[in-house]
Amino acid sequence: MTQVEIASETHWLASAGLRPTRQRLSLAHLLVGDGQHRHVTAESLYEASRDSGEKVSLATVYNTLRVFSDAGLLREITVNGARSYFDTNVTNHPHFFWEDSEELMDAPDEDLEIARLPVAPEGAEISKVDVVIRLRRT
Repeated sequence: MTQVEIASETHWLASAGLRPTRQRLSLAHLLVGDGQHRHVTAESLYEASRDSGEKVSLATVYNTLRVFSDAGLLREITVNGARSYFDTNVTNHPHFFWEDSEELMDAPDEDLEIARLPVAPEGAEISKVDVVIRLRRT
């Protein structure tokens, strides 16, 4: 990583109050270093880190994704009840999920309308609404 890239990832982490450890900087670079939004699983980020020559354990990747998500840097999207994808675009937006390839991608939100949500139970508030549209190739 160049000094400019390190500064960018350091700023990204600092914006959420996180310390810029070597492993966090490395994973942050893979997630946001090119400025593009992406959807990753812990396994896909682990593979990308190995391909880049970084020595990071899968457990560290899982823990780091959880820390980034808890800090608001990533949005966790759960599919199939157990598989989590982490989105670098934390704004509210829908997703397409390709059932055959298990790929998650942003869906256009211009035509999406949610007319009404149920009232949250007493003592609770709705924190977010995830819209995942499953796709099957024809």
